[in-house]
Amino acid sequence: MLIGLIGGTGPEGRGLAMQLALAGHDVVIGSRDEARAIETSRELAATCGSDETAKRFSGTTNESAAAQCEVAFLTVPYAGMIPTLQEIARQLRGKICVNTVAPLEFVGDQARSIGPPTGSAAEEAQREVPEARWVAAFHTVPARGLLRPGSRLDADALVCSDDEDALKTVIGLSDQMHGIRGVNAGALENARYLEGATALLVNINKVYGAHGSIKITGIQVN
Repeated sequence: MLIGLIGGTGPEGRGLAMQLALAGHDVVIGSRDEARAIETSRELAATCGSDETAKRFSGTTNESAAAQCEVAFLTVPYAGMIPTLQEIARQLRGKICVNTVAPLEFVGDQARSIGPPTGSAAEEAQREVPEARWVAAFHTVPARGLLRPGSRLDADALVCSDDEDALKTVIGLSDQMHGIRGVNAGALENARYLEGATALLVNINKVYGAHGSIKITGIQVN
């Protein structure tokens, strides 16, 4: 599967690209700055630990990445989400789009959720590009852990969507990553709770100087 990372030069985009390439998918890093995207793809190729995996990385503009890919991961900062979507809306029509955006602000050393009036960034994105098949996921999976090729995480990727087939596809992609389990977290409107939990997790990790994640116990996932 060809997967696009829209705004993929940051930690989250890099980490997801690494894990998806290790799982056998071709990944194209997108950016407003094509040169930066190409450089990021080269850096990931150089650190992935396998010549075969290294061939799976490429870099281009956000628009080109959105046009090429079968599944798009939106990994831009919240402030840039709507402007980015306005630029690539046509390329995303009919495609599964995974929104990883968590609207946060920092007051002193505390992270706070600044969820939009619509409820969540994921729902806001859906309103902006209703023709895409929106999924919210990966907010509470630490980017630093995703970037380590040889490491095995112990985390759940909580996945929300109103599109059952899209939800199953993203859960399947989650399960292919080392040590990650995809969990059905219900309708897309539940993304508002998932995005809010990101601020809580950031603050917990700051207290402990850690890179912890969220794991759901007491459920059986097929």
